[in-house]
Amino acid sequence: MEIVEVFGYIGALVIGLVLGLIGGGGSILTVPILVYALSLNPVVATAYSLFVVGATSLVGAVKNMFKGMVDFKTAIIFAIPAFIAVYLTRALLIPAIPDELFVVSDFMVTKNLAIMLFFAIIMLLASVSMIRNKRKETDEDAKITYNYPLIIIEGFVVGTITGIVGAGGGFLIIPALVLLAKLPMKKAVATSLLIIAIKSLIGFVGDVQNLEIDWPFLLIFTGISIVGIFIGIWLNKFIDGRKLKKAFGWFVLVMGIYIIYKELVT
Repeated sequence: MEIVEVFGYIGALVIGLVLGLIGGGGSILTVPILVYALSLNPVVATAYSLFVVGATSLVGAVKNMFKGMVDFKTAIIFAIPAFIAVYLTRALLIPAIPDELFVVSDFMVTKNLAIMLFFAIIMLLASVSMIRNKRKETDEDAKITYNYPLIIIEGFVVGTITGIVGAGGGFLIIPALVLLAKLPMKKAVATSLLIIAIKSLIGFVGDVQNLEIDWPFLLIFTGISIVGIFIGIWLNKFIDGRKLKKAFGWFVLVMGIYIIYKELVT
């Protein structure tokens, strides 16, 4: 096994570790690790990422269910349009995109390049969300209200983005749950994990019919990530996840810029 591959598997542990420590954000690392450390094609990497993110988030979601932190009604309202969008994106949209899109001054813009650049933009947006982190906490006893049209629209948008880049989209889902469903922050974070798990795994189903899946590799990588989330949950007792979130946001910002540089310059 090459040293780069070793770093790839260590990266799987880090993905779970970050999810356990700060409740989100770790999944944004999955695609870069699979593409740059383990040399997977971006389309395959986004598919595998959906499975890794879905399985790891499901572990966190089940843990939150036992604590009574998941708002199932909100999860269902948001998840239905999201998983329809992510499934259609993976099953129909991604396979329909041609390998060569267009030429700009003798520079060929390919499908793989477009996916990685779009992913980098999502990373930059996620990093800003984590660095600023100025969400207002909703009163735990406040009545939960639903803006159904906006929740459904947001679900479709987040599902489509998840389908394209293979990341959970927690940085989009959590503000939507706080602002549109008036969920308290802790419940929004817990509920978002269930939504991410459902839509990611259903999106992956859309890939099974189009891609040849390397199940032994995928299950090992996912298993390592799940071990990471348990370690992260344990460390969370000793480390303030909120302080880590801002630092991780800066790391994601640098990674996003690196991807743009690597794809366009090198």
